[in-house]
Amino acid sequence: MDHLVITVFAPDKPGLVEQIALCIAEHGGNWLESRMSRLAGQFAGILRLSVPAESHDELIEALQGLSAHNIRVLIAEGIVEESCTWKPIAMELVGNDRPGIVRDITRLLSEQGVNVERLVTDVRPAPMSSELLFHAEAILGVPVTLSLDTLQERLETLADELMVELKLSDEN
Repeated sequence: MDHLVITVFAPDKPGLVEQIALCIAEHGGNWLESRMSRLAGQFAGILRLSVPAESHDELIEALQGLSAHNIRVLIAEGIVEESCTWKPIAMELVGNDRPGIVRDITRLLSEQGVNVERLVTDVRPAPMSSELLFHAEAILGVPVTLSLDTLQERLETLADELMVELKLSDEN
């Protein structure tokens, strides 16, 4: 069984996910996991699927053929992951919105060898003042050799500079 990771982009409309799912199913693929969202009128998604080796090329061709329906698909071969050298840590961040928050946080994470495994962000008005607040929730892959206390300390220093509230918690 082969694994594929595909990214899809299209103008959002009803039936779009069904059309992608039908293409996958018709070619022997099995939808395993996905993250999908509507952003500014566009549909964007990433999904992992399995496909029997004998249907692999046929499915890839069919997925690429979705471009005739204005669905753009990028395809990558799935990779068997190594044994667990990471521990999952949840991160929550809230602060006044301003350019550069994601850049600054991810720079520090990268310097510590931390992988951003999932990141969801949005900007919404504060309950009382209607001032725009930036919200982020992430799952981080933290090397088992990096202590949570060390990471917390480094992130808190940056959070103070950025004037954001930041919380880490063990995902287990």
